[in-house]
Amino acid sequence: MNIFRKLAYSFGGIATSLSYQAFATYILFFYVDYMKLSAGLAAIAMVIYGIWNALNDPLAGYISDRTRTRWGRRIPYIMFGAVPFGFIYFLMWSPIFSAKDMVFLFIYFLLFICLFDGFYSFVILNWITLFPEMFPSLKERTEVNSYRQFFGVIGLIVGMGLPPLIYSTLGFSWMGVIFGSLIVFALFVALLGAREKKEFSLDKALGVRQALKATLKNRSFLTFVISNLFIQYAFTMVPAMIPFYAKYVLNVGPRGTSLILVTAFVVALPLLFLWARVAAKIGAKPVYMTAIACFTLFLLPFLFINSLVSAVVTAAFLGMALGGVIVLSDVVIADVIDEDELATGSRREGAYFGVNAFVCRFAIALEAASLGSVFALTRYDPHIFLQPKSFLAGLRFLIAGLPMLAMVAAFIIMIFYPLFGKKLEGIRERLEVLHREKAEKRVPI
Repeated sequence: MNIFRKLAYSFGGIATSLSYQAFATYILFFYVDYMKLSAGLAAIAMVIYGIWNALNDPLAGYISDRTRTRWGRRIPYIMFGAVPFGFIYFLMWSPIFSAKDMVFLFIYFLLFICLFDGFYSFVILNWITLFPEMFPSLKERTEVNSYRQFFGVIGLIVGMGLPPLIYSTLGFSWMGVIFGSLIVFALFVALLGAREKKEFSLDKALGVRQALKATLKNRSFLTFVISNLFIQYAFTMVPAMIPFYAKYVLNVGPRGTSLILVTAFVVALPLLFLWARVAAKIGAKPVYMTAIACFTLFLLPFLFINSLVSAVVTAAFLGMALGGVIVLSDVVIADVIDEDELATGSRREGAYFGVNAFVCRFAIALEAASLGSVFALTRYDPHIFLQPKSFLAGLRFLIAGLPMLAMVAAFIIMIFYPLFGKKLEGIRERLEVLHREKAEKRVPI
């Protein structure tokens, strides 16, 4: 595949990270601190959202695997879902109710975060599922995932670093307009590079029970997905706490928040390619675990630093490790999908990415529960600036203590991940034979 198609497809990473990370980082800050929605009601909404998210992700993956159209299994969802997805994103940041209508504001918040997640699942998940199918070798996967995550990090920088600059001057509604438009544009560019292999559409689709059983019995997948749940919890918690941490612990404004967040991802950008190159030579598992260990260690300073400069330096070190984690997670799960194809005879990217999303979206519910309980126990009051010392200590626990514990758990679990070395080499050799057989049997559809 030529470099243009690889880059065009990878450009969709902007839509993926921009939409989700801006949501994860600022949605609670917007509705709780800006719109004055009760922190308790916000936590309830996020828990309900987490349950909804858990249901629609595997459903979207299962439906995608069974879809048969002249455009393919995945592409139609991106093609026809991009525009409504961008419009809903705008509406999510433009509530028509205020704190005076607390119940209606709560309903609006719950409705649009659920609509956002529904479209995210069907549009973005189908873009992601194309990755293992389009790029079967480790060399291609590490190369293309470097491009995907490069654009993804750009989306992260835009989605996490620029909002304070936008909403402090233009307002949150205009932020929704700008970001919604960027999401639609990135997805249409991605379609220019998206391709599907027709022979995989000829695979016999598994029934619901058979598909679920095959997925949940896969030891490799279970090891990865449980570890990934802890990683996503840490990745969700840290950026979500940065606006509160910057405002109340460091006593800096929106620009300080942007500087901390942008620094981490600017540093991560060039290191994506280094992590990928090393992984292509020595394997995904050991490099992935090294990145997890580094990220855990680099969180430690947030427990005691008090200045913006210290926070920026800490963010830079986190960026070094972040690049390795994000560039290799999809490579690891792609190996799981390859192993499953040998066992079932079918390419089931939708099922695996869907169930992975199902499990990992619980990270948001865990984040909401952590935030709601700690904020309540430490007496947070959104109407005052000088918060009690108990709340400041609680913020440090939320931004560093809990994420460090989660990353340690992720590292320990990944020790038991079985796909590496000679076992993985054998899977790839057998898979090449299977794909040649499928290509020979291909007929027009």
